[in-house]
Amino acid sequence: MLGIPAAKEPNPDGLRRCHCGLTGEISMCRNGIHCLLAAGLMALATPADAADLAIVGGRVQPSPYEAPIENAVVLVSDGRIEAVGRAGEVAIPAGTRTLDASGKVVVAGFWNSHAHLLGPAYRNVAKTPAAKLDSTLREQYGQWGFTTVYDLASAPGEAQALVRRIEAGEINGPRVLSTGVPFFPAGGTPIYVRDHNLGIEGAVAEVADAEAGRKRATEQLAQGARGVKLFTGSIVGGNEGVRLMDASVARAISKVDRDRDQPVFAHATDAGGLVVALQAGADVLAHATPAAGPWPAPTVSRLVREDVALVPTLSMFEIEIRRERVPESVVRRFVGAAQSQVSMLQAAGGTVLFGTDAGYIDKFDTTRELELLAEAGLDWRKLLASLTTNPARVFDEDDTRGRIAPGMAADLVVLGADPAQDIKAFANVAWTVRGGVVIHQKP
Repeated sequence: MLGIPAAKEPNPDGLRRCHCGLTGEISMCRNGIHCLLAAGLMALATPADAADLAIVGGRVQPSPYEAPIENAVVLVSDGRIEAVGRAGEVAIPAGTRTLDASGKVVVAGFWNSHAHLLGPAYRNVAKTPAAKLDSTLREQYGQWGFTTVYDLASAPGEAQALVRRIEAGEINGPRVLSTGVPFFPAGGTPIYVRDHNLGIEGAVAEVADAEAGRKRATEQLAQGARGVKLFTGSIVGGNEGVRLMDASVARAISKVDRDRDQPVFAHATDAGGLVVALQAGADVLAHATPAAGPWPAPTVSRLVREDVALVPTLSMFEIEIRRERVPESVVRRFVGAAQSQVSMLQAAGGTVLFGTDAGYIDKFDTTRELELLAEAGLDWRKLLASLTTNPARVFDEDDTRGRIAPGMAADLVVLGADPAQDIKAFANVAWTVRGGVVIHQKP
């Protein structure tokens, strides 16, 4: 979908070398040929030297809709998958470290397509001890299977500092892609940013006009940002409620980003913000828009036609509304509106990406998000797609990530149970492997 250039790293692991917008009933709550030949040869070859890692004995699910491989071996070398096949078909060189995945299920590494590097753990990242950051990243993301995390808003410079340390091998963590500082409408810093000291100052993030937006987008992308996040609808509270970004400003920022083949994320909030997001050519809606109610059929058709992906963040809405101490019937109605949008989009052939808004909400366990998405109609295969193949395609990395196949980056998750039997198994992670390096092992 997007021509995002590969990260500048010597190998794929990089280690070596409210949001709700609810109004009315309650107050406001606080995104060829040579390669094929080489891959085939790698799958058939018997390596002479020790590989980095072999995962043995498990059931490999190469991608959501491929047939599983029972009693399989996944051989990893130099950060990539070298071979995949049944035991006895793949030779494991002497000296190779092995993980016994008997009784477990091996899938491709997960993407969290909406997270935030916010809070005390991500302040002054450049000087934070590596062991402390290792522990934080493992607790927040590694133990839930995330090998790629998209940071959709963080304090200036912190994400870039973390990326540098991960790529330099100082820290064992997921691959981090970041949009950096978000773009708020002029005078439209969200009330929850003001109230919660998130480290994103309104004066820095607000955009006065199209030229200011173009300038900052150009600067952030030059500094390593992997896309932009536009608050096309920003919750400001009071009588105004939601302030929309001027469509000309949104388009100007988006054009800078798209000219560099980077994704445009939009935080729309309501129906008006969704209109601006579509006018700007957004690639990804960072949230559902339950304040807008059920999406009209023409809106769903346009989202599918223009290939706009959705990160629902359903559990975030549930958490935020419950903070307001409203009746459970209100919670269910509001979250249900978001679920209906997910149902309509996926039924029409649209793209859903898994994301939790972790970092904004202090909840990193993925179980509830999985349950709410399943209630919205995503079976285990669609859930796996939202975690793997969908983001790989949307962010134009499906030639290197999202599947288990020779030549792909060795981003892998070993699940302790079968998600085909219980979707909560996606949160039961025994090992997380990023670029051939184990970044989480269940105690």
